[in-house]
Amino acid sequence: TIALTKLNAIFRQAAGSQIIVNAHRINEGQMPFTKNSGRGDFLFFEAKEPDEVRKEILDLVVNRIPKQYRFDPKRDIQVLAPMKKGICGIDVLNRDLQAVLTPNDSTPHFFRNGDKVMQTRNNYSKDVFNGDIGIVTAVQEDAIVVQMDEKEVRYEVSELGELVLAYAVSVHKFQGSECPCVVMPAHTSHFKLLTKNLLYTGVTRGKKLVVLVGTKKALAIAVKNEDVQLRYTGLQCQLKGSDAHLL
Repeated sequence: TIALTKLNAIFRQAAGSQIIVNAHRINEGQMPFTKNSGRGDFLFFEAKEPDEVRKEILDLVVNRIPKQYRFDPKRDIQVLAPMKKGICGIDVLNRDLQAVLTPNDSTPHFFRNGDKVMQTRNNYSKDVFNGDIGIVTAVQEDAIVVQMDEKEVRYEVSELGELVLAYAVSVHKFQGSECPCVVMPAHTSHFKLLTKNLLYTGVTRGKKLVVLVGTKKALAIAVKNEDVQLRYTGLQCQLKGSDAHLL
């Protein structure tokens, strides 16, 4: 018999954090508290139209959060979104944030010096892996250099397809990571992917501040939607077949 252990305590945030309170509420299928109070660590800003959400997120990441909380917009703030497409989706948010945070310096490539980027597949020869995030530190004619944690990684032009902009990324891509500040759109235009699990995962990535931008209707949809895309791994059958060898 294999023992079952259920993890139900959150240790990423400080005790008494509104992030923890709202994470538990979301996990229980309840609406998170959306009334902002002072310098709390969980904030909600109403924005009814997708373009309002986009503009609000841009202003929060570039101006208001860095000014009030002293967070670096690239290293300390991570935008997490449910979908790539749409006016307040990952692709558009990345385009807009790149335009403001790393203005075009006539680079020969799509990526610019100072861009926040993510590795999209395992590359064992470079010792970088799917989901690793770094900052572009040099742009050359035939390559770019990215600072990944404690190491610099050189990418030839032919390898640039392994990278994407990472000012905004999917909740799925970031689910094993954490960041001082997380900003998330919560809008009904993403209704196909608004689930309790996605909202809970996104909210619990933030260590010191979580900011949701969108509508209460979208939050209500998410907390009541328990649909989870199941992955059939065959693990249960494998465990049953091998449990005799565990002792």
